[in-house]
Amino acid sequence: MIEIKEITKKFDELTALSKVSATIDDGQVFGLIGTNGSGKSTLLRTICGIYHPEEGEVLVDGEPVYENPSAKAKIFYISDDQFFFAGGTPMDMLHYYQTFYQNFNKERFLALMEALKLDPKRKINTFSKGMKKQLSVMLGVSAGTKYLLCDETFDGLDPVIRQAIKSLFIKEMAERGMVPVIASHNLRELEDVCDHVGLLHEGGILLSKDLDSMKLGIFKLQCVLRSPDHLDRIAESFPILKKNQIGTLTTLTLRGKSSDISKLQMELQPIFWELLPLTLEEIFISEMEVKGYDFSKIYE
Repeated sequence: MIEIKEITKKFDELTALSKVSATIDDGQVFGLIGTNGSGKSTLLRTICGIYHPEEGEVLVDGEPVYENPSAKAKIFYISDDQFFFAGGTPMDMLHYYQTFYQNFNKERFLALMEALKLDPKRKINTFSKGMKKQLSVMLGVSAGTKYLLCDETFDGLDPVIRQAIKSLFIKEMAERGMVPVIASHNLRELEDVCDHVGLLHEGGILLSKDLDSMKLGIFKLQCVLRSPDHLDRIAESFPILKKNQIGTLTTLTLRGKSSDISKLQMELQPIFWELLPLTLEEIFISEMEVKGYDFSKIYE
């Protein structure tokens, strides 16, 4: 378990993280999403002990991570800005990481490289962006750590490789209990693989919830009502996050239980009524708009 306790991280006058708390349980795929500059990369670097917070602490399996080799040995961090030795090869990186991770599995690494048709003796500076991403993931998986922190790991990968890496993560979770923590702007990718999501905004965490329970509590309702008064009745019963009207069709984003919404449908007897679960992207936008991050202003 990773426990993030009220951490604040500053860079001179800039507060990158403010009182952030979250728990990453064993057996989870934890997705970290947020607006640009929300602090996702800073949070990952603080979790793995690169940064020391001015306030709060990060515990890895009960141990403080900062300047603690035993805690750091449980984490492999794949940065969005990847580091490789100038003129180095994948074999050079293998030998480098073997010095830090005692459980690094060389045979596993070479087998994965062969499966992806990557030459372990080829100069990395001749690799494409996607090939470098694949190499980073193979190094991370082969390191044998309990926690794998991924910063925009799927960016630049083709659909086939993305699916292969997702399947690899699931296999590693089942066989040795690996816990992936994935920060990404691609919400649809996270929706496919994550079961818990943390939402960052302006250095603070807005929510940290199980993805299924999050979807159960927020819906998109499309309806054609028999009376304008019926819209007021809906608003009295459920918090409406967003409303859109096109002719007689009303589209609402609202919070509530599906059973309670269905009861209201029976009462109002609308001409048309369709209740849909929101995608992770729609939930993200709704939560941001509630906090005043109005995407519609982009088009003004």
